[in-house]
Amino acid sequence: MPLYMDRHELAGVTAMDLATAHLKDLDLQERYGVEYVNYWFDYARQHAFCLARGPDAAAVDAVHRASHGQVANQIIEVDQAAVVRFMGGITAHAPGEAYVDTAFRTVLFTDLEGSTVLTQRLGDAAAMAVLRRHDEIVRDALGRTGGTEVKHTGDGIMASFRSVASAIEAAIAIQRRLADAERNGQMPLGVRVGLAAGEPVTERDDLFGAAVQLAARLSSRAAPRMILASTTVRELAVGKGFHFGPSRSLRLKGFDEPVRTCDVLWAASEAGGDGSHKSN
Repeated sequence: MPLYMDRHELAGVTAMDLATAHLKDLDLQERYGVEYVNYWFDYARQHAFCLARGPDAAAVDAVHRASHGQVANQIIEVDQAAVVRFMGGITAHAPGEAYVDTAFRTVLFTDLEGSTVLTQRLGDAAAMAVLRRHDEIVRDALGRTGGTEVKHTGDGIMASFRSVASAIEAAIAIQRRLADAERNGQMPLGVRVGLAAGEPVTERDDLFGAAVQLAARLSSRAAPRMILASTTVRELAVGKGFHFGPSRSLRLKGFDEPVRTCDVLWAASEAGGDGSHKSN
């Protein structure tokens, strides 16, 4: 059966309220041929997301209407593999267990500078060695920071993170390791990194559509050896000790309005310290 994710905008709801509502969904789901797989509840944002299998979106909606009346603002069909990649797996919780588990994710893209002419410049073997070194560095950083690789783009890697701070830490680690590799002659070109954050179901009716598109656009607009982030990422990292450059607006393909962005400062000369991204 198809898999659906819905989005609820709530007010004044507790984790126990959601756990109770989920139990009511489970009690009625068979009547509508639906199976609720999981849900996420962000208490601070008062947003909830449900994942369910069913014959169609109307059946998923009907369960909510009949069981507790908290109908979804949006329901979209999703691919299970995509959900697992973006969300970093699906954690099973005991029915009736009250918990808070945000579905908000930070998306990271890397983009190799001049990758389209890399083979012409270096030859097949050397170009593949550069790409493998990039992949090793990025995947090691993901492993150390809890990131999930979503896909390889051919000239970069796309990843998602449950934590904004972890995503920034990964981006900084990637650029520092790449800088070391460049000094050692292993990386003859720079890498751009883009960071954006968002919820899994957006107004574009796509799983992480807006956040993914924005992170990809930012990686393509970043200067080589730089990290370009949306100001949403900076705002969510307040108090975490990271350093950012001044905000600026960029016109990006696919976005009707200018997007506010800023650089994540990671080098000693940028951060104004000893190379650490953490504030003293």
